[in-house]
Amino acid sequence: MTRIFYLAYAAVAYLIFLAVFLYLIAFVGNIAPAPVTVDRGPDAPLWTAVAVNVALIALFGFQHSVMARPAFKAGWEHIVPKAVERSTYVLIASLTLALLFVAWHPIPAPVWSVEYPAAAALLWTLFGLGWAIVLLSTFLLNHFELFGLQQVWFAWRDRAAAKAELRQPLFYRFVRHPLYAGFFLAFWATPQMSAGHLLLAAGMSIYMLIAIRLEERNLVDAFGADYLAYRARTPMLVPGLRGKAD
Repeated sequence: MTRIFYLAYAAVAYLIFLAVFLYLIAFVGNIAPAPVTVDRGPDAPLWTAVAVNVALIALFGFQHSVMARPAFKAGWEHIVPKAVERSTYVLIASLTLALLFVAWHPIPAPVWSVEYPAAAALLWTLFGLGWAIVLLSTFLLNHFELFGLQQVWFAWRDRAAAKAELRQPLFYRFVRHPLYAGFFLAFWATPQMSAGHLLLAAGMSIYMLIAIRLEERNLVDAFGADYLAYRARTPMLVPGLRGKAD
């Protein structure tokens, strides 16, 4: 009975993630019929909007990074069963992002506006490419482990997970963090940049740069010299730039 509950719980958490992820695309891109987007929502005085929006970004970043650290997970597993630890993380992360959607206050002041059709089309193409890279990168790693489904399936089958390996499939041969590179494209590629969109893009970019540093500490701990060598030869986000060994 417990294993059935774990499977159902993980499936619900995954479906919530999927709905929130799809809404995030509409939110960032101001895509109809999404009722609330980065540029459509409840009005607020400028400094109230800035304060609330920064707090929402900080809350998402704090939750996303702190709950992913090994020290937190070690303690968290005393409360949440190991089989659904990742699903719980995914669920809380999804709900935190959903809160950002609901509580976000647009700041409509224009920053740039690209009216030339070819240039606007290029930016929309980069926007779509960014999201495609994000999704494909999750499958290049292990999509079902990343979102907690593999863990409950293995628990159902009394199967232990294989030892983690340092792999560099496809995008990972050219940059160390293609998933984050995709998010950078998705947040910044827009023909209509408002002050609110700029705040979201800048805030998420700062969070991602911090998250990369934290993740790489864990990867060095896990893979040692192999990861240090990979980091030395492979750029962080932009293909063609030299890797950094720091």
